[in-house]
Amino acid sequence: MTFSLAKSTLRKKAFNGLLLFVGWCLLGSCQSETKTKTYRIGFSQCTGADEWRKTMLSDMKRELTFHPNCTLLYEDAGNSTARQISQINTLIDRGIDLLIVSPNEVAPFAKVIEDVFKRGIPVILLDRKIETESYNAYIGGDNVEIGRLAGVFIGNHLRGKGRVVEVWGLPSSSPAQERHRGLHEELAKYPGIRVVKELNGQWERDTVRRVVAAELSTLKEADLVFAHNDVMALGAYAVCMQNGLQQNLDFVGIDALPGPNAGMQAITDGILKASFLYPTGGEEAIETATRILAGKSVKREQILNSIQIDGSNIRALKAQSDKLLAQQADIEKQSQRIDALTQTYASQKNTLYITLASLLVVMLLGAWALYLFRSKQAAYRTLENQNEEIRQQKDKIEAVSQQARLATEEKLRFYSYISHEFNTPLSLILTPTEDLLTKKTVSTHDLKSNLALIQKNAYRLLRLIDQMLDLRKTDAGKQRLRTSEQDLVAFIEDIVVDFRRKAEKQRIDLQFIPSKPSLLVWFDDEKLDKVIVNLLSNAFKYTPRGGLIHIRLDVQDTQVCIQVEDNGEGMTPDEQAHAFDLFFSGTRPFNLSKGLGLALSMEFIQLHQGEITVQSEKNKGTTFTILLPLGNAHLSEEEIDRSGFRNALKEGIAISPRFLVDIDEEDVAAPPDPIKKQLGTLLVVEDNDDIRTFLTTRLGHEFDIIAESTGEKGWERAIDVIPDLIISDIMLPGMDGMQLTQRVKADLRTSHIPVVLLTAKGQMEQRIEGTRAGADAYITKPFNTTYLLEVLRTTLANREKWQRRYASDFLSQAGAGNRQDKKFLNELTGLIEQNLTDPDFGVEKLSRDMGLSRVQLYRKVQALLDMNVIDYVAEIRLKKARRLLAESTKTMAEIAYETGFSSPAYFTTFFKQHTQKTPSEYRKSPAGV
Repeated sequence: MTFSLAKSTLRKKAFNGLLLFVGWCLLGSCQSETKTKTYRIGFSQCTGADEWRKTMLSDMKRELTFHPNCTLLYEDAGNSTARQISQINTLIDRGIDLLIVSPNEVAPFAKVIEDVFKRGIPVILLDRKIETESYNAYIGGDNVEIGRLAGVFIGNHLRGKGRVVEVWGLPSSSPAQERHRGLHEELAKYPGIRVVKELNGQWERDTVRRVVAAELSTLKEADLVFAHNDVMALGAYAVCMQNGLQQNLDFVGIDALPGPNAGMQAITDGILKASFLYPTGGEEAIETATRILAGKSVKREQILNSIQIDGSNIRALKAQSDKLLAQQADIEKQSQRIDALTQTYASQKNTLYITLASLLVVMLLGAWALYLFRSKQAAYRTLENQNEEIRQQKDKIEAVSQQARLATEEKLRFYSYISHEFNTPLSLILTPTEDLLTKKTVSTHDLKSNLALIQKNAYRLLRLIDQMLDLRKTDAGKQRLRTSEQDLVAFIEDIVVDFRRKAEKQRIDLQFIPSKPSLLVWFDDEKLDKVIVNLLSNAFKYTPRGGLIHIRLDVQDTQVCIQVEDNGEGMTPDEQAHAFDLFFSGTRPFNLSKGLGLALSMEFIQLHQGEITVQSEKNKGTTFTILLPLGNAHLSEEEIDRSGFRNALKEGIAISPRFLVDIDEEDVAAPPDPIKKQLGTLLVVEDNDDIRTFLTTRLGHEFDIIAESTGEKGWERAIDVIPDLIISDIMLPGMDGMQLTQRVKADLRTSHIPVVLLTAKGQMEQRIEGTRAGADAYITKPFNTTYLLEVLRTTLANREKWQRRYASDFLSQAGAGNRQDKKFLNELTGLIEQNLTDPDFGVEKLSRDMGLSRVQLYRKVQALLDMNVIDYVAEIRLKKARRLLAESTKTMAEIAYETGFSSPAYFTTFFKQHTQKTPSEYRKSPAGV
């Protein structure tokens, strides 16, 4: 009865488990879609009627395409304060996670925003401030500074004398108040300029037209109209044109939007004399919102930069803006196509899931039916036996549970090491293979060298796998000896011969010194071969060119002594104490072949009832000593092979891969490459010889390559050469790739050099660490050569763009870029301006004051500005001369000496060469000042 009940219960549980599994498969696709948390962002806009605010909304929507988990709920108040407050309350009721608000007025919104903030909903103020501190971030331009910029332009344009009409925005809004304050603070420096009238345009074109039409008499006496935005400036211009007043009036606005009917076009058409770029902040608002929702820190006050746009720079800026608008339209089209493809993919994925789940159900039901049929026959016979076995195994499981946990940890660590160590030979197999496949034509030299590299690393993988299998046999206790009596001297001599060519190539003194011409010893030739080969491989790896490796064979009482001695790097005491521990590699980067090899060597020697020890001293050398007992009394009958003399290596039973793993492939004379254009100098820092050689060969067609094996040497070469790019591995002996990157980015001499990290560490934590260190790109092994080349080309192209940007503004007023490079340019420009009146001031004194050599200063300036130092000094002299000619009444001689020219005649000649005008002609009609 008990047996029947147990059987019924087992079947019910199994069937219920089957139903749960099928249900999970059917619902898997639906559940996968709900894992990503979604957010609702509310945006309350004071008005969406003008082009500037339409552009703001467009910028927001474009940025949201990069955040598919966020939804924007938009409300337009139409310049109504009461309506906007009501709309904010509606957004709160709709359950938004964050509120972005551009308030219509300053005072009325303080309470409603404080209520939202107290509810725990983050608040971002956009463009306009209010009278409260209850918000998370403010994003907008510095309206006071924009007002000052306008005041400076008006003062210079009117030459300090004139009558100005100011057209306000909404007087109760913070932008209008701050722009008015900044304008009047600056105009106070020009007593000859008066603001004769202030008109209330309320930011709208139609309102401005009515107000201006009523003040035509005032406009007839005015010299310039300044409006708080371009929309009102264009509205005032339209009224003046209808009444024939536009010829005597100049118009200045704010916003400088791109597009056919906006401020940039108006400057191009001559309608506006100038405008001042006022960024919308739409993209920054969405980016800040997503950071807040993700729990990241944000800057509370984000002030957007502004620049003056007039006839001197409108062409370049408008060309860039037109190109950006075209690219934006193309991006929107591509986004629509991606959305359509995503919908198609989702539909097909769900169909596939349903089909697979149905097929799985059929298969499981069939298997279940078969299982029920067979289990019914076998259950009665096996159930009692199983119950007894379970009771017996319970005690055993409890006894070994602690050992199992420790073994599991060791296995996890083992697999982690394996995945790391296999990346290097895999990179040297996959990368040359992909390189050959992508080339349309392959030369004989490239084919042979790449195949040799692939073959070498394939055998390296094979050797690692063999060692893993040996380790598995040892752990399982299945490793057995098959010994025979052989000549140990001839056996070792045969192995040493295979290493002769490698020793000759590295100019290493390799000697085998036996005390007897022959010596018969009982040993397993396959296992002892692996031990000797591993010791020699490690000796070659850590012995420099011109060193020595000696193998000695001697008899000590009843034992034979084998010593492998080198004068290489040696070991620290800690490394020596753990030399035979599995996976221990000391301060050096981990090497699986060494971590497994020495541990297996000890296992093999202990199977022979022998000993293996190591003696080493740092920077002096290492000696491994093997002691094997003579005779066969220590061996069991199963470990003795009495079938006769056996040598697997000579008979060909097992061919050792050492010939390709440890011996370098033969040099292949490379045919002369056609002369190609070098993209620049590339410094490669990689401790693996094969990867370093491959990168040097593959990238040498496009770059002038400098290769180093350590971080310290790489840093020295970077300071000496100042390369255009640096590729570095992360795991390096001594200074690692992260430390090298930080040092490059922190030093003024090298901070402009892009750094690409190439490593087997591909986890997100390591990528974040590399980015924090200042790396420009992070590529994991195995890597694709084509992708690596494209990254290098793109990085160089981006640096050339920054060169043009820096060169267009010598004082580095651009809003982005490397902080160290900005600091360098500011210091350089300051030193030049301090010594500008000295006609003998030159590159020698400038390089001394900057703390650099002449070569380092030349390369740094050339890399940042795409011009040499002398030209840069000349441009600063010329720029100051232009300003003095336009803004002062000094004589030509005074200006010549003040700008560092030795004589007025030389100044006149130099000025005319660069501007096609004499100083006197330029003073009469200045341009571009």
